[in-house]
Amino acid sequence: MVNTSSVLFAYTKRFRSFIDSLRVHVKGGKGGQGLTKYGGIGGRGGNVVVIAKADAHLKKLRSLCPNQRFVAPNGENSSGRMLQGQSGPDLEIEAPPGIIVRADDGMVIGEVNESGERLIVAKGGRGGDPTNNFQGQSGQALNVTLDLKLVADIGLVGFPNAGKSTLLKAVSRANPKIASYPFTTIRPQIGIIEYGDRRQISIADLPGLIEGAHFNVGMGHKFLKHVERTKLLLFMVDIHGFRLSAQHQLRTAFENIVLLNKELELYKEELLTKPSVLVLNKIDIEGSDTVLLDLLHKAANIKGNDLLVLE
Repeated sequence: MVNTSSVLFAYTKRFRSFIDSLRVHVKGGKGGQGLTKYGGIGGRGGNVVVIAKADAHLKKLRSLCPNQRFVAPNGENSSGRMLQGQSGPDLEIEAPPGIIVRADDGMVIGEVNESGERLIVAKGGRGGDPTNNFQGQSGQALNVTLDLKLVADIGLVGFPNAGKSTLLKAVSRANPKIASYPFTTIRPQIGIIEYGDRRQISIADLPGLIEGAHFNVGMGHKFLKHVERTKLLLFMVDIHGFRLSAQHQLRTAFENIVLLNKELELYKEELLTKPSVLVLNKIDIEGSDTVLLDLLHKAANIKGNDLLVLE
């Protein structure tokens, strides 16, 4: 028997290794000095640019630059041999697609959602010229937060151990951890379903929610924010219910469906307007038919529910 408190501790400790938000300092390069005597113009300072790369992730970015300071090179000064100073090269910050860049005041500077997209987050200073008395200007300097929200066609939503990772592994080449205890998924996983005609569907396996996720219980906000950019929500529910631990009461499948919807509503109400599909898992276990009939009866009585059952 697994000690649940140990599982929860291990889950919390291991989840810290996944980073979906990173605050960094960015500064554009200073413009080069102009040359008053000959009217020479200094080079522009380099920009700090966030560029989306499919194989990038924030943990790698943090390890490459532990002090989280990104300063672009300065522009070159004007000289008698080269009146037009050379511009400083841009400094590129490689980040995963789905990054939103926010300033400390909460203002959204922009976002990069597709591999190859670029976003200037700190502009380089202007080179010295007649308009600024040939004095090179300082580049922009500010603190920004790189906030990752996964972009996927389908988001798998459910409580721990509902079978989300098993489904992802069955329909894609993703290789998530699968076990018979809760919280095996400690970071979002992306799988791709590819059809014969080259069409692709991306599926995000999100770590299991627990009650109170909208209050950020159990890293709730870190999980729920990844739901926002999915096109369709696939609710996965164990038809025989879910119990977090021996100290918790067993909740029926119907109660879990209601609670999952409530968590999404309390986090961000517009999530309820997304198209959604309900998948009932472990229905092959003996006694499932009776449980299913009871669940369908209760679901049919929900006001405004448009229920379509596919077997």
